[in-house]
Amino acid sequence: MIENFWGNAVFSVVPTILVGLIFWLVMRSIIRADRTERKVYAEIEAEERKRLEKESPTREA
Repeated sequence: MIENFWGNAVFSVVPTILVGLIFWLVMRSIIRADRTERKVYAEIEAEERKRLEKESPTREA
């Protein structure tokens, strides 16, 4: 009887742990992708601003 208890306990906890692990991996990859996308977008935007500053003459009033 005790063998059945521990076997049932393990088989009832393992799926929950696996689903939690998969969820954590998916959320981690989404957050990393978003962070990387924001970083690249900021770099491109900074380059464009720098390019526009060089192309347009500064106005003095």
